Amino acid sequence: MKKLIGPFIHIIPLTGLPLKGALKDEQLHIIPNGGVLVEGGLILAIGDFKELRKANASAQIEEITSPQVLLPGFIDCHTHICFGGNRAKDYAMRIAGKTYLEIAKSGGGIWDTVTQTRAADEVALVQSLVQRANRHLADGVTAIEVKSGYGLSVEEELKQLRAIKNASAQTKARLIPTCLAAHMVPKDFNGSQAEYLAYVVNDLLPIIKQENLTNRVDIFIEQSAMDTKNALVYLNKANQLGFDITAHADQFTTGGSAVAVEVGAVSADHLEASGENEIGLLASSNTVAVTLPGASLGLGMPYAPARKLLDSGACLAIASDWNPGSAPMGDLLIQAAVMSASEKLSVAEVFAGLTFRAASALKIEYGILGLGMPADMQAYLCADYREILYYQGKLKPNLVWVAGNSHV
Repeated sequence: MKKLIGPFIHIIPLTGLPLKGALKDEQLHIIPNGGVLVEGGLILAIGDFKELRKANASAQIEEITSPQVLLPGFIDCHTHICFGGNRAKDYAMRIAGKTYLEIAKSGGGIWDTVTQTRAADEVALVQSLVQRANRHLADGVTAIEVKSGYGLSVEEELKQLRAIKNASAQTKARLIPTCLAAHMVPKDFNGSQAEYLAYVVNDLLPIIKQENLTNRVDIFIEQSAMDTKNALVYLNKANQLGFDITAHADQFTTGGSAVAVEVGAVSADHLEASGENEIGLLASSNTVAVTLPGASLGLGMPYAPARKLLDSGACLAIASDWNPGSAPMGDLLIQAAVMSASEKLSVAEVFAGLTFRAASALKIEYGILGLGMPADMQAYLCADYREILYYQGKLKPNLVWVAGNSHV
């Protein structure tokens, strides 16, 4: 049955905008007094509410009785929200002056979460993941990428990926799984970095394909994780197996983004250490530059050079990096709003980075309100779309829809 939702004081559909480069707010298409006609979870029409109502007299009406601004649902294209335990101890050490690498060497860091995640059963992982996904959904994030990477063995990585698959059936949020078995060499692996990555390729990735658990593979390219030489070999092999590629790149040192571009990765994520050379490589490629302001806030580090990336012509997405260690806050809108003030990003650039440009990093068809698109939407109780960033994330969506159905 057709359903007409509205009227909204303004609809910002984010249609007609380029995938790459800088954006001005004047480029935003704004539909006043608008409505959205939905059927089968997809958008049939979008335009003036009264005209749509007249032309669709038999449609069910979901009436909006207060002034609200409608946007597409946000897409968080980089999270680690399938995990056990927490790392509050790490955070206390960090704000007391210890570095990321010092904390890792003292027994904290990624390995601490691996230990806690291995100790959790699949049911517990599903429950905690659903809770986090639903919190994100209430904040207007309708699609969420979720990485493994806290198992670091065939059995434990499969446990995480199966938990993500099972959680998808228990939340209205759309979950997109990614295999991050190449997060680091586990301390209990008896072999070299190259041997561990070969183990992942030979023993884990074929099972993932067989069970259809994900078509995405990620790797952490960094001094404390995987070097560029081994990363290049691993990613090329994953590519040959038919996986889409993404990479943690240039977080503390450079090199990762060059690998990502060379292998044709869909995205290179982090980029806090990226310089002019890396910015140029990303801008001239089809690899999406994913910035993670939550990690910068959590680690007390500078932001990725978002302004320079956009001005150079890159496709820039903004994601939360929600994880138990470096980015525990997990509030995508707050992070994006705060970074936009520092990096001088326009409202249009932030909205694009949270929607259709983030969708490009996941190769999914979401993030705009257009004909035939999924009716994944969020409405804010305000009369001006600029208020959403003005309140720096404290203004939350009043209503959220996935496939045209309200999330409560």
